[in-house]
Amino acid sequence: MSVAAKLTPVRPWGVGRLAPYPTTVQLPHASVSIDPETQLGVFRDRVGRVVEMGKHGTNSGTETKTSTSPDGQSGNDEGSDQDSNQD
Repeated sequence: MSVAAKLTPVRPWGVGRLAPYPTTVQLPHASVSIDPETQLGVFRDRVGRVVEMGKHGTNSGTETKTSTSPDGQSGNDEGSDQDSNQD
């Protein structure tokens, strides 16, 4: 008898978490493509007209960590620095 024949099927744990999707809304666009000159997304409706999707911001951030110790191993003195930009 093979190992697979001896295994007992078990109900996956995530099945108990399933629920119907919430009410959805119809989006005003049907497709998105990238404009090769601007590298921005172009949203089009079902007949091919460009749809304005509104403005959105962008952000970026950096984080640096430093650590020093007398023997060159990390652990004694640690610090960190963070910044972010958003428009």
